[in-house]
Amino acid sequence: MNRFCAAHRGYSGIAPENTMAAVRMAMEEPCVTWMEVDVQMSKDGVPVIIHDFSVNRTTNGRGLVREKTLDQLKKLDAGSWKSPFYAGERILTLDELLDTVKGRLKLDLEIKTQGGMYPGLERKIVQAVRGRRMEQDVVLTSFDTASIGKVREEDAGIQTGLIAGRKTPELLKKLKDMGCNFLSMAHRKIDARLVDEAEKKGVKIIAWTVDRPQSMLRLAALDRKIIICTNKPAVFRETFIEPQAIKTKVKWWRLGGR
Repeated sequence: MNRFCAAHRGYSGIAPENTMAAVRMAMEEPCVTWMEVDVQMSKDGVPVIIHDFSVNRTTNGRGLVREKTLDQLKKLDAGSWKSPFYAGERILTLDELLDTVKGRLKLDLEIKTQGGMYPGLERKIVQAVRGRRMEQDVVLTSFDTASIGKVREEDAGIQTGLIAGRKTPELLKKLKDMGCNFLSMAHRKIDARLVDEAEKKGVKIIAWTVDRPQSMLRLAALDRKIIICTNKPAVFRETFIEPQAIKTKVKWWRLGGR
């Protein structure tokens, strides 16, 4: 299969995002070849997997990630907010994640930082990746250009990508000047011109967050190599691998579910 499916924060459409449950569920889905997760750092300097700068939304705790030690973070329930079924899920460390997925999935590790709020985070991520010889299986992405620069200083051989909120005339040139070979962008902003320019410059595109069949098909028509980042890998599977399943669903909906 030439199309690429990335599970967004693991299989977050069903399991609590960025937890081991979401990671394992993503690995069990045959169509998933990539997974996107978010990396921050605890008060005592341990890289951890969580999206928000605070723990408020996805755990039973309160406060900023950077103000809590790893021990404090590990005591939080990171699953009950999604469903009682996932009660007791914990915040993962980067080491735990890498050890789990090594040899099974490629990873888009988004460095969640701004304004230098996590000194040394980039070095620790690079060391963790390099220590497991996963350089070819990982891309480090961020909205923060300074963070990408720090990754490049640590190891110019590790793949990097810029997360961009909008298209600009100089966007692709900026990526190449930064040494990035990935562009991560909201799927609605991706068009044929951007895809063509990216291909000419050797830049791979990650499209987020794509949960509807129509959007997946539009992207695949632009370029089969676009990495489609989704909360719902089963929708990707039904769209590209099991097209009859999606046709049956559409027919069922049109008949009013009868």
